[in-house]
Amino acid sequence: MTQGGGGARFSVRLAGEVKAVALNPLRGLARHAPSPVNGVFAIGGRMLSDVAHTFEKHGDDLDDWDPDYIRQTLPFLKATFGNYFRGEVRGLENIPAEGPALLVGNHSGGIMIADTFVFAIGFYDHFGPERRFHQLAHNLAARGPNMGIIRSYGTLAASHENARAAFEKGAPVLVYPGGDYETFRPSWQSDKIAFGGRQGFIRLALEQGVPIIPVVAVGGQETALFLTRGQRVAKAIKLDKLARVKVLPVSIGPPYGINLLDLPGRLPLPAKITVKVLEPIDLKETFGPNPQPQKIYNRVTGQMQGALKGLQEERSLPLVG
Repeated sequence: MTQGGGGARFSVRLAGEVKAVALNPLRGLARHAPSPVNGVFAIGGRMLSDVAHTFEKHGDDLDDWDPDYIRQTLPFLKATFGNYFRGEVRGLENIPAEGPALLVGNHSGGIMIADTFVFAIGFYDHFGPERRFHQLAHNLAARGPNMGIIRSYGTLAASHENARAAFEKGAPVLVYPGGDYETFRPSWQSDKIAFGGRQGFIRLALEQGVPIIPVVAVGGQETALFLTRGQRVAKAIKLDKLARVKVLPVSIGPPYGINLLDLPGRLPLPAKITVKVLEPIDLKETFGPNPQPQKIYNRVTGQMQGALKGLQEERSLPLVG
């Protein structure tokens, strides 16, 4: 009976795997193709599967993080982003090898956030695919029908609940307090930290007792010519209530020229992306048992502004770096 039951379970599992490959042949190719070509098939298979389950994916499931998928696709993505954006990540040793931490980054590049990909690839290349890591993103990105790719790398819909759940699993979490306000700032303000006074990340770090690790990146605002945030227009048409978006930005970039909120679709220019991880800030050790959020905000943004200015001064030419 035991052998029969095991055989039955094996048959059901095998039938399920055969059915999955039949419905999504790219996954089968990903299992047998050599690296890094298998990464291409794995990405395509995840996109195909995600389209089929558009309404089942919500961006709140930490189990979407998939170390096997990361291991399979990392060589391909590393080669792609490494060559196209010449991505460079410094200071990864400032992130603890284990345990939770709140990584606080500046947001650049519109919706096509190349610096996030560069950083995530650098993180997993440094720590390995088994080191759990989550990034919080706008609902439009985290819940999108083809964003199973980034969800597999740890992306979650931005909420304190998702951050807390990730901390409970011992994961560092990357947040972008500036959100759409910062990522669509004009290109001539690429050397500015623009959080807009948002301090929710500080309350989260204090509540959870985790250190803040600033992360600064330069180059993203050169992937297009960003002209204006379009905040007044967005407010006038109530875009914030419709899609939680408070900007309606205009940018110039290929292939269509003028883009509105990065639509109808923009190909990021191949700007060199440089990311730098700063030293951790233990909030209670630095600011005492009753830290004031405004002082923490000024300290974090001040350090990030200084580091960002330093990275900007290293660049000789736009795009070239």
